[in-house]
Amino acid sequence: MFATRVIVSLFHFLLMVGMSGLVIFLTYRTFIKANPDFDMEAEIKKGNLAVGLLVGTILFSASQILMAGAESSISMFRLHMLAPTEENASLLKLSGLIFGHLAMSMLLAVISISVTLRLFGRLTRQMEEGKELQKGNVAVGILLSSVVLVSSLYIRDGVSALSKALTPQPSIGRIQVLE
Repeated sequence: MFATRVIVSLFHFLLMVGMSGLVIFLTYRTFIKANPDFDMEAEIKKGNLAVGLLVGTILFSASQILMAGAESSISMFRLHMLAPTEENASLLKLSGLIFGHLAMSMLLAVISISVTLRLFGRLTRQMEEGKELQKGNVAVGILLSSVVLVSSLYIRDGVSALSKALTPQPSIGRIQVLE
């Protein structure tokens, strides 16, 4: 039993290490390329604090959302290791489920953060956030970062609930009531 707990903990650790690199790479690349207003990477290289703050907040928020999806993946692996049944015997099926949960979480993180920023941009058209960010307006960077952070707190709970709902549960068998 001790060895199994160590294996589960090691899996948890390795999954988090892998996910940290993956979420940073994918989120950074996705949002740097997705900005239609200006080249965010060039602005970061120039020392634009407002853009750097927003990109950093997006990375943090996406990682929080992805961690919500990872909880169910770890639960599935723990269940597979500690209570093996014929239903969850296939390691290939388990790997597919874990990959599916993580991919869904990443997709939801990217879509939700993008939609949040675009919706906020439509609500505040007169501000022209993209131009203000490019000029280095730190107040706009803080405002957009706060919008992303607040929305990710709510989205994280939604992703967690969805992941838990999609996690296979063990069957407890039939229950009979005797009279």
